Parts: sequence; structure tokens; C-alpha cells
Amino acid sequence: MERAIFFTSLICVLTLTQFVATDATDSLTKPLQPTEDEKRANSSYENAKQILNGYNPDRPKAYQLLLEAAKLNHSKAMLMSAQALLFGDHLKMNFPLAKRFLKQLAGEGDPSAQMLIGFMYASGIGMEPDPVKALVYYTFAATGGNLLAQMAMGYRYWSGISVISSCDTALKYYEKVAKKVEEEVSFSGVIAISRVRLLDEIENPGSYSGILDDDLLQYYQFLADKGDVNAQVGLGQLHYQGGRGVEQDHARALNYFLQAADAGNANAMAFLGKMYLEGSSVVQQSNETALKYFKMAAEKGNSVGQSGLGVMYLYGKGVEKDYHKAHKYFSLAANQGWVDGQLQLGIMYFNGLGVPKDYKSASKYFTLASQSGHVLGYYNLAQMHASGTGVTKSCPTAVELFKNVAERGHWGTMLTTAHNAYKDGRLTEAFIKYSFMAELGYEVAQNNAAFILDRQEFELFQKNESLSRALMYWSRSATQGSSIARVKLGDYYYYGYGTKIDYETAAAQYRLASDMQQNAQALFNLAYMHEQGLGLKKDFHLAKRYYDMAADSSADAHVPVALAKFKLAFVYGAESLQKYDWSLVTSHFNITKILGPDWDLYLMTFMALMLGLVVAIRRMPQP
Repeated sequence: MERAIFFTSLICVLTLTQFVATDATDSLTKPLQPTEDEKRANSSYENAKQILNGYNPDRPKAYQLLLEAAKLNHSKAMLMSAQALLFGDHLKMNFPLAKRFLKQLAGEGDPSAQMLIGFMYASGIGMEPDPVKALVYYTFAATGGNLLAQMAMGYRYWSGISVISSCDTALKYYEKVAKKVEEEVSFSGVIAISRVRLLDEIENPGSYSGILDDDLLQYYQFLADKGDVNAQVGLGQLHYQGGRGVEQDHARALNYFLQAADAGNANAMAFLGKMYLEGSSVVQQSNETALKYFKMAAEKGNSVGQSGLGVMYLYGKGVEKDYHKAHKYFSLAANQGWVDGQLQLGIMYFNGLGVPKDYKSASKYFTLASQSGHVLGYYNLAQMHASGTGVTKSCPTAVELFKNVAERGHWGTMLTTAHNAYKDGRLTEAFIKYSFMAELGYEVAQNNAAFILDRQEFELFQKNESLSRALMYWSRSATQGSSIARVKLGDYYYYGYGTKIDYETAAAQYRLASDMQQNAQALFNLAYMHEQGLGLKKDFHLAKRYYDMAADSSADAHVPVALAKFKLAFVYGAESLQKYDWSLVTSHFNITKILGPDWDLYLMTFMALMLGLVVAIRRMPQP
């Protein structure tokens, strides 16, 4: 039987080979001429690319041309159009058309299309959710080299989503992506990724979001134009690196740095050195000019300039290699807390460049660099933990560090565009982008996707489906360490949102949140559950203890805790009296029958009103 199957397969392969060979021979002897549709598609695509590559491009017009080419089966235009139709970038969202394009491309083996169709199956956007198909498409895309698919697979194996959890497999995927990010890190660093948490932003409007307000940006520009050196340097750095809602713009950065450097600012001189050392479309790479600016900055004791000189001596850029001088300048910079100096010292000790190999010192400096947020600090530490070089070998630690590096890739800017969409009221677009980033393992994206679903402000899903999806995202966010998500999980099980009411599971989630970060809301909820005997043993003493802990954890909890404790004392007193044989009194005094099952809420409302009245009277002007 096996021999028959083998010969049948062999015949099929030979027949297919003969067909392909014949087809290839025919194509060599009779070159195919492009059809009219292919000519139109190519023309539309080239016109679109020309617009996109031009100054101040008209993107909506360009994408309309791409869509025309896509409908004529131009593969590159199909992929770009599908992305725009899926995420709402420059084209109106159209999930069926995006699905059609992606299905065709995925069948042809396009890894990017396989990644996106996998996302649609995973999230249930534009089609019924199918975790198995999502996993298949992600696997093919990751095998084909798609970095985002590799991130998605790394996260799935790390968290055990649709697969058996495997640290080693997660490590392999994350290491590939982190390596690519590490290769793309320039001397200027990576683009800053703004991780705005919508729940915090809504509940604490004055809190720092990481996004620079337009009015504040204009104010800094006004100061810079008036000659304020600090504003010039700050704006120069902002445009040089990008981030905080501001796009990278080296032309503007150069302008601001030159103005500040002419005024004698050492930081501006050092960053000019960076720009010339690296080179760009704005300035031609020049070791000589870079060396000049670094020296000027270093002579003023500037740590950035000192680190820049160290780089030039370490790699022999414009000067002869001199590890001794490199170590000297890196040490000066590191002693001032400059992250690049710390990183480069770690590299020197790790590789034994001019100093004896010292993995302990290398680990120390890489840790310092990572604590300051340097992506290469994380990357080098991850390598050490993955291989057990100089530190204890630890797959979980290595995965967490590589994951941190992977999430600093340029694709992380989608978090900013999602936030902008949310602020502009484009909620469906914001949700889809957050859910896509959530698939890649970004905790803040999972939190924000859950938040949007929780508020039910858009009509992509039915109410019950929205809540069950929100429960999934809250769960993933909580698993990655968000105490706020833990509290939300508890709320969902307590009230039965997207699941059945389960007081015991709710209490377990609240306890996890309180253990993680002493979350005041979680502590308050645990106190109430002990008071009422919901999912926990009814215990007034434990309830009081948790109320006190909630008050100690947050100043905002003082007033609600005071009211809750007053009510608790009242109830405790009433129940204590009922232990005695006061039948003549208690038989006619059943507070639940008189006021209903929610009498405690009425009591707390009354006390809150009385407290407000007292505060108002005290604030009244005295005669």
C-alpha cells in the first residue's frame, strides 16, 4: 500500500514538473505581453508611488489610485489597499474588500497578507472568529519572515493562547524580531513609542499622557523663534528622535541645533555631532565635522559630547582606534548618568575591548542602560540571560527583555495613530488598531481595546459580544501585570458582564490586584464582599481591615472609606443587638423589609449628602 502511494505521488510530481517545465519553455519562446488591464494597473500604481514619495503628498488621492490598481489585480497595490481598507488609513473601511484582497495574496504566499488575514480571523473583524485558522496564517507568515507575525507567535507561545505555552519557542520568535530592531537602531536611538492608557487619561484628565499638546508645541516654537536656547535644544531633540506625537524631522532639528550651538549650548553641539556622524538626507556624513562638534561639547563637560568622542575612538571614525581614550570618555559620560556611555562601557567589558573581559561589569552597565530605557541595554541583557553568559541562564527573563525590544520597533507608532483616532472620535478605527497591536502582545493596546469595548461607544459588535471580547482583552492585560485590568476582571465576574456571575472568581481577581499593587479599588471591593458575604466569608473585622488598607493606599479613598466604615459600624451594631432576645423590638423593626434590599446604598447616599452639607456650611463666608 505504502509503495503504491509512493509511486502515485512520484507520478504526480513528475507530471507537475513536466507541466511547469513546458510552461516555462513556452514563456521563454513566447514572451507574454501585458494586457490593457495590467498596463492601467501599473500606471495607477506608479502614479500613486510618485505622489507618496513627493513633498507634502496627497495621500487620499494616492490611495484612490492604489485602489484602482488593486481592483485590476496589481499585487503590491492590493496589499497597500487592503491595509488601508482594514485600518481606515486614507480609505474608507471596507472589510469585505480588504478580506478579498488579502485572501488572494495570502493564497499566493504573501507573508504580510497572511499576517493580516490571520489577524482578521483572530479578532473576528470582517469574519467569524476562528483561532485555528488565525494560528495557521500566523505560522505561515512567521515562517515567511514577517516580523509582526513572529511577534504574534512569540506572544502566543509566551501566554499559551491557542497553543501549549512554551518559553523556548517564544524565545526563538522574539529573538528574531529583537535582532531586527537592534540592527535598525541608529546612533540617534529609536523612535519613542507613546503608550497612552485611555482609562487613565479619561479618569485623570490632568495626568501626563506622553503626547505633546499642540498648543504647548506652538508655545515652545514661539520661544525658540524668540531665541530661547533651551526651547531650541528641546525642539531639536524632539524633531531629531521623533515621538510624543511629533514626527521625525531632521531638517527642523538641524535648524534648531544650529541656532542653539551658535549661542554656545553644549547639548546642541553634541547633537550636531550625532547628526554629522550618522549622516542623513539633511546633512552629509562627515567624521571630521562630527569630531569638531563632539570636541566642542566635551570641552564644556557635556556627557553627550564625551560619549560621542568615545564612539569615534572606539570604532576609529575620523581618528585612530584608541580603546583607552574610548573607555575614558565613556566613563566620564556614564558617571554623569548618560545612557549611551553606560551602554558602550557594557559593550567594552563584554567583548574585552581594551579592558579584560568582565561579564559582571558588562551586566551592571547594560542594566543601568536598560533602566534609562535604552533598547540596546535590554537587548544585550536578553542575550546574556538567553545564553547564560555571566548571569544565570533564564528563559523567562530573556523572553521579557526580547519582548521589550521587539515592542520598540517602528511598528509601535500605530499606538500613536490609534490614540489620535480615538481623540478624533474615530472609535472603530482606534479599536481595530488597538486590537491589532494587542495581537502582537502590547499590554497597553489590550487594555485600550478592552476599554473601548467596555464603554460600548461604537456599533461594530452586539452588546453581549462586546463585553465578552472586552473580558478577553482585560484578561490578557491583567496577565501582563495590569492591576487596573485585574479590577476590571473582578467587576465583570461580579456583575456578570460577558460571563456568568461568579463572586468567588471576582474576589480572587480583586485579591490579585491588591497583592500586586495594593490597588485601593480592589481593597475596597474585597472589604465590601467580606461585609456582605459575597464569594468570601462574611466577616466585619476583615471588612474593616480591608477598608483601612484601601484608605492607606490612596488619598482619594478616604471619603468613601469613611462612609463605608460608618455604615459598617451601623450594621455591625444592629446585628449585635439582634443576638439578644429583643423580640418585642426587633419583630417590628426589620430594616430590609422597611427600606428594601438596597437600604445600605440609601444610607451611604444620605451620609454623603450630610457630609456635603457640612462642607458647604463650613465654606460659607462668616458674617
